[in-house]
Amino acid sequence: MKSSFDQNHTNEAIARINQLTPTTTPQWGKMNVAQMLAHLNVAYDMAYTNNYPQPNFLVRWLLTRFVKQAVVGPKPYPKNGRTAPAFLVSADQDFEKEKKKLIEYVEKTQSLGADHFEQKESNSFGKLTASEWITLFAKHLDHHLTQFGV
Repeated sequence: MKSSFDQNHTNEAIARINQLTPTTTPQWGKMNVAQMLAHLNVAYDMAYTNNYPQPNFLVRWLLTRFVKQAVVGPKPYPKNGRTAPAFLVSADQDFEKEKKKLIEYVEKTQSLGADHFEQKESNSFGKLTASEWITLFAKHLDHHLTQFGV
């Protein structure tokens, strides 16, 4: 898995993001490109803000038991897979605003580095290792940039 904490990966990810335009169309799925960028930003928002309520104990246990490995494990996400309600973006979004925000999050993640994320609390899964955070960010980003052909 490419590392969200590596400068080369960060540069590659930003180059891919910069290939997107407001008219880039998906190869699968229902989101337009601006919605996809906003969707990606939710994962970073959850890592960096307290804007999302933490699931109750039972939901968090179920997520950890049945969803966590799919999110932080090495297996790629399937096309048209289901997403958690907090990640659903159906309203119109501002492409440039969401693109800028995503690039800032990618850069921030790289600059903070692995030590910042080691045992950092995830909203849904509890404490994650830096390696699990790497996978969470990089796999999600790659999945959706591939979805839009970049």
